[in-house]
Amino acid sequence: MQVIDRRKALSIAPIWRLAFRPFFLAGSLYALLAIPLWVAAWTGLWPGFQPTGGWLAWHRHEMLFGFAMAIVAGFLLTAVQTWTGQTAPSGNRLVGLAAVWLAARLGWLFGLPAAWLAPLDLLFLVALVWMMARMLWAVRQKRNYPIVVVLSLMLGADVLILTGLLQGNDALQRQGVLAGLWLVAALMALIGGRVIPFFTQRGLGKVDAVKPWVWLDVALLVGTGVIALLHAFGVAMRPQPVLGLLFVAIGIGHLLRLMRWYDKGIWKVGLLWSLHVAMLWLVVAAFGLALWHFGLLTQSSPSLHALSVGSMSGLILAMIARVTLGHTGRPLQLPAGIIGAFVLFNLGTAARVFLSVAWPVGGLWLAALCWTLAFALYVWRYAPMLVAARVDGHPG
Repeated sequence: MQVIDRRKALSIAPIWRLAFRPFFLAGSLYALLAIPLWVAAWTGLWPGFQPTGGWLAWHRHEMLFGFAMAIVAGFLLTAVQTWTGQTAPSGNRLVGLAAVWLAARLGWLFGLPAAWLAPLDLLFLVALVWMMARMLWAVRQKRNYPIVVVLSLMLGADVLILTGLLQGNDALQRQGVLAGLWLVAALMALIGGRVIPFFTQRGLGKVDAVKPWVWLDVALLVGTGVIALLHAFGVAMRPQPVLGLLFVAIGIGHLLRLMRWYDKGIWKVGLLWSLHVAMLWLVVAAFGLALWHFGLLTQSSPSLHALSVGSMSGLILAMIARVTLGHTGRPLQLPAGIIGAFVLFNLGTAARVFLSVAWPVGGLWLAALCWTLAFALYVWRYAPMLVAARVDGHPG
């Protein structure tokens, strides 16, 4: 049976053997195109056509449910095979899932009527939730059930956005986007808490990884989930000092974990410091939003971009750089230029979070340039790995 399965797996074109391949490639290509397109539209340099709902609605939704969820799908549908021993989607099933994702992206950009776009967009998340739930349930792997819960809530956040789109209700769309963003932060807290200390231990040749404080991991997951729900119900959309305390607690919790994971040796290993810095941007976001809720900052946007750009997208770039190497049978050694991509990315985040407050247009264009170059470097170095067979000859 193993021989037959191996032959069957090797008969599939490499790009369709595991989900990380098409979704890491498509997601990174989408990222490097979508941000300069958005900034060009925002600054009036793009022709007059409008995506469904307008450019702002497109940007808010697509960077989360188009770009980020493509990477999440690629990561989870690859990892779940290792977690459960079940066969992950590949071949035609994976082609179908990728086609649904692409159709929704094209539909939103080129103005597909909202009544047609909504079910198409939701279909991708429905399929992802179903695939993850089925594989975890098959082996009753309760440890990873929270992932399905978070993904299901993401589906609910997308329903909220699309309902707002159909009704022309911008406030409802914004509630759904911010709820979805904090749900991704919950996934980052859950999965990052598992892999970052382990990767740090392995990368530095330490004997033992830092043992987790389960109470802290649970508190961060629950606290971040509560923030997501407060946004979904519109409670957290205006400054409220009591919510500032919650954001302070989230920031302190993540900072405490980072301090426990920290080792000065990470600065010699790009695959490690990129992960730690991404989680540090989450701390910046939490404290910044706390200050906004306390009335000490006039804008929440810079702090939200510390989360969406610096933390979420920074963790994505760091993780896909590592996961691609491991799952294509290569040693964990970064290709030339990827350290530069990490540096550019974080410089661009700093421009978006800090510089664009005083210099809006110039700061945004600088941030977009750094972002685009960072993902272009990833695509240049990693696309050949993603479309080719594993170097060790194994399936996957």
